[in-house]
Amino acid sequence: MKWTYDWLKEYLETDATPAVIADTLTRIGLEIDDVITPVAPIAAKIVECKPHENSDHLHVLMVDDGSEKLRQVVCGAPNARAGLISALAVPGCVIDGHEIQSGKLRGVLSDGMMCSEKELGISDNHDGIIELPSDTKIGTPVLDMPIVFEAGITPNRPDYLAVRGIAADLAAADMGKYISCDIAPLSETTTGRNVNIKTDKCTVYCMAEIHGIKMAPSNDVVSRRLRAIGINPKNACIDATNYICFDRGQPMHCFDADAVRGDITVRMATPGEKFTDLFGAEHELKDTDIVITDEAGILALAGVIGGARGCTTDATKNIILESAYFDPVAVRKTSKRLGISTDASYRYERGIDPTISDYALADAVRMITKACGGDLVATKSSGEIPGGFVTIEYSPDMFMHKMGIDVPAEDQQKILLKLGYQILERGNKWRLYVPNRRVDVEIAETVIADIARIYGYDKIATVAAHRPSNPVAPHSDHALDIKRALAARGLNECRSYAFGNSKTEELLSAHKIVPVANPIVSDLDTARGDLLSGLLLAVSNNEKRGYPDLNLFEVGTVFDGDTPGDQRTALTIVRTGVTGPRHWMGRGRDVDIYDVKTDITTLMAGQKYTVATDNPPRWAHPYRYGRIMQGKKVIAEFGELHPIVARELRIKTRVCVAIVADINNIPARKIAKYTPQPEFPPITRDFAFITDAATPAAHLVGTAMSADRRIVDAVVFDAFDMGDNKKSIAFTITIQPDKNMTDTDLMEIQNAVIAAIQQKCHAQIRNQ
Repeated sequence: MKWTYDWLKEYLETDATPAVIADTLTRIGLEIDDVITPVAPIAAKIVECKPHENSDHLHVLMVDDGSEKLRQVVCGAPNARAGLISALAVPGCVIDGHEIQSGKLRGVLSDGMMCSEKELGISDNHDGIIELPSDTKIGTPVLDMPIVFEAGITPNRPDYLAVRGIAADLAAADMGKYISCDIAPLSETTTGRNVNIKTDKCTVYCMAEIHGIKMAPSNDVVSRRLRAIGINPKNACIDATNYICFDRGQPMHCFDADAVRGDITVRMATPGEKFTDLFGAEHELKDTDIVITDEAGILALAGVIGGARGCTTDATKNIILESAYFDPVAVRKTSKRLGISTDASYRYERGIDPTISDYALADAVRMITKACGGDLVATKSSGEIPGGFVTIEYSPDMFMHKMGIDVPAEDQQKILLKLGYQILERGNKWRLYVPNRRVDVEIAETVIADIARIYGYDKIATVAAHRPSNPVAPHSDHALDIKRALAARGLNECRSYAFGNSKTEELLSAHKIVPVANPIVSDLDTARGDLLSGLLLAVSNNEKRGYPDLNLFEVGTVFDGDTPGDQRTALTIVRTGVTGPRHWMGRGRDVDIYDVKTDITTLMAGQKYTVATDNPPRWAHPYRYGRIMQGKKVIAEFGELHPIVARELRIKTRVCVAIVADINNIPARKIAKYTPQPEFPPITRDFAFITDAATPAAHLVGTAMSADRRIVDAVVFDAFDMGDNKKSIAFTITIQPDKNMTDTDLMEIQNAVIAAIQQKCHAQIRNQ
């Protein structure tokens, strides 16, 4: 997006310099790429004119440009002569899109260029260099060269694609006062051709028909501004539509009325219908394309490009102007499919103000009739211009909750009013009416971002740095807890695109594929239905580069459908290769499914579960797979990657996988409480019991620990078969005293352990 300083000042009453404006725009969200201050051609007098020794039509001029030294310029104009005052473009000037540089012409140095009226953009006269009045002051600029701003517009701020939108934001940032220059919309006439809308992809279509015009160039202001931003002026009719496109952000189109047959109809194209654009290229259309038609056929691809039939020429006497609102998605589909990108499609794709079609039409009619004359014979419209505002429920407390700093409610209100919001207060609850130009604002978080950027990110950083320190409350981010637990187990977090590949997803599972209408690349054509495909791509890429040993996990959103409720946050873990690096004491073992199973069970905070091994999914090895269950609820799946899947993805290393379909199935981890160091040292006692061979050792140690609250641990250190279906189990208990314990106290605990095991486990104390 480009615009000039004087163009901006038409809507912003300010004394701020271009540098200050550029800094302010960058600070509030519009990053300025460049501020161009052009070098203007200057008046210069030809002092000497000699023939070029190596050319029969070139001249070598010595010109006085107001400096102390004469400048040598090679010129081919037939009217070049001594004593003539003309326009000199010195090195650094940009003429007709080309920067002037010093160089040799036919072996003679030329330190500049003498300019014709056409090269200066004054007229089409290119018969010779311009002849300025004899009283013109030498060295003064002969053109007013506007300062040009250039910025890259992010997709979320389509209002910045209009000079008026930029001026409004600067006014909100206290760079000046916004100047509204709206004129009243045109009244509809009862006579003339009609407009019909036969698709819901066009909300409103406004048309004005002007007869008896005489094609003429635009005025100097319009021509100069368009030329400064890289648009070559054509005539007042075409220039008006281009100018309003950048001025208001409303694309428009101009038809030759004599080439239009009957009424105008907006409809969807018929599959296979042919259309020839104004550059002569033919396109085959689909039923997703919006077209502007008359009784003879298609006149234009709505929002994208005009057609060869109906385009204006210098001989045009009667014109039809259109100003409309077309569906952004439909325009983008057509533009991308046909590979046509225009200033109009660029704006429609991102969303324009849906309420200004009639105002833009009135502006264009005024500009054209002022330059070309003519009579307005018909004004018609179809559809309805939206009359309401987008409303958002908001509370000033939300800013503190989201940003972490407290901005007073009255300051938030002032900022929102400056930005054009309307506010209906109901105590601490506000209903915000979003300005129509801000089609990007739909949720409260965008409102908070608006307040933050105008308030100043630099102030937010300062306030945060000087805020009194308070005890930090424990966070309640379940996903972050899971990530920390997995990182503690030696896993590395991986982040992949939120898109998937349909072929890979079909290979891995049978879930519903959610296609993306306009994928950023052909390989990422779905809204991902799982995290596994992205992690396996990472495994494949790392293996190709010699890194087969990986321990990765990802927590992210996956999609079961294309509606807001069809989303969930999933977890996937992938381990490959060996468990550790090569070492002189021995090689690490290969990873197995029990490694990823342990990763999941560690997250379950000791909760009970069961394991099922039936019905493995497509990605899993049929005999190395399991599901962690709680009742009939599946908590997670784990297993080894199926060899066929691995081969399809060109993975040679063993891959073990664990998947949690929804992290909400994993219980929240309890926050650890500080436990002071015990005052008394622990005491250990050893026991040995003879029990049935079928009795688990865990049954004995569990019973021992339950015998007294002061027993904090029990560990088996010996077990052997004694024959006759009997075995010996020996274990150590750890006692944590809460006071000075006597031998009598310890004997009571030992007897309690022996009695509990004898009673509950039917075991006998071993004497030897």
